[in-house]
Amino acid sequence: MAKVLVVDDEPNIVLSLEFLMQQAGFEVTTAGDGQTALDCVAAEPPDLLLLDISLPGISGFDVLERLRADPALARLPIIMLTAHGREVEREKGLALGADDYITKPFSTQALVEKVRALLDEAR
Repeated sequence: MAKVLVVDDEPNIVLSLEFLMQQAGFEVTTAGDGQTALDCVAAEPPDLLLLDISLPGISGFDVLERLRADPALARLPIIMLTAHGREVEREKGLALGADDYITKPFSTQALVEKVRALLDEAR
């Protein structure tokens, strides 16, 4: 069973994403901030990361940058999830190495399909 790490500081979003990913057949862990996300990845790397940009402490962009700088994690599929839909942020996320960039609100079905597609590519 593929493991997905959900990183968001909004408890309601974490709960809904956790439920959505579990319903889709994934094992889910969650983190509410950037440092916890980095700690979780270091302790037990997930198969895919759903990463919010606006996080307390270390931003999602910083988490992305640190993970991409680690050769062991450079291929970890990462989908940025954000309420910020500006093109400049999308370009920054993709330039830093995000595999995809989805703005909230998003289609749950489309998100599950993207997660499955990225996991299939990573295998």
